[in-house]
Amino acid sequence: MTTVELIAFPGAQNLPIFAALEQGLFEKAGITLNMTTTPNSAYQAENLASGKFNIAGTAFDNVVAYVEAQGAVKLDPVPDFFAFMGATQIELAFITQADIKSYADVKGKVLAMDALYTGFAFVLYEMLAKAGLTKADYKIEPVGATPVRWEAVKAGKYAGTMTIEPFTSIARGNGFTVLDTSTKHYADYQGQAYVASRKWAAANPEALKGFIKGYLAGLEWTLTPANRQGATDLLLKKMPEIQPRVAGAVMDSLLSPKSGLTPAAAMLPAGIDVVLDLRSRFGGGTKKLTDQSRYVDLQYYNAVVGR
Repeated sequence: MTTVELIAFPGAQNLPIFAALEQGLFEKAGITLNMTTTPNSAYQAENLASGKFNIAGTAFDNVVAYVEAQGAVKLDPVPDFFAFMGATQIELAFITQADIKSYADVKGKVLAMDALYTGFAFVLYEMLAKAGLTKADYKIEPVGATPVRWEAVKAGKYAGTMTIEPFTSIARGNGFTVLDTSTKHYADYQGQAYVASRKWAAANPEALKGFIKGYLAGLEWTLTPANRQGATDLLLKKMPEIQPRVAGAVMDSLLSPKSGLTPAAAMLPAGIDVVLDLRSRFGGGTKKLTDQSRYVDLQYYNAVVGR
């Protein structure tokens, strides 16, 4: 069987992958999957471009960033990344220290993000701007992926950051403030997607389709109501940092199509438009980004699901 190397951000959104690995669903689909978690978006992009990894589970904005040569690191040549399948609508939460109860309290504070020009950072910039704050009112430092940022905020090094599950529920359970969420601002937002290079996909179509088949089987199991307890137990096993007392809240968010896993792993056209609009305004480029086909190709997904 072909071995496929996956690099993904840590988080509850990986539960369908955990389920598919646990149940041998990738092997049934004809591949062996090795999964690695990334410390940050730059490492992920560099090593996906180099071929060390074949597939990435990443924020959809990262695809747009690197295709437009606006990524956190400059890659030469410009990579041919594309999203071949969706993963999450995702709810981004702006969590802050317990004594920060309003946006006014954010003034003069230092916030943590993965990088300064990523999609999740753009959502935070938009939240802050809507609340009347300018970039002179706060400072943002690049720290790394969500677990690293959360630990830094928890230790008091930063006033706040953006989180995804399970870190949002963990923060809330530890007395931190959830000041705002992306779902209050956007009805649709393309969060995570699964990504590869067009060159690798063209050379390995069956391996890519095997990954899609295995993931969809793991997703179907995860979203089946009768499997909720088993899915919760598996998540706690794979992510021991989740306290059992917040596991229910994590699962509620993860299983909601408005804040977590997307049914059938579909891409969300309206959510893609939001990502493109935010990058057009905050990414430092000079053009309005509107052409979804530059970043998305569903031919492999459609072949698997029979479209």
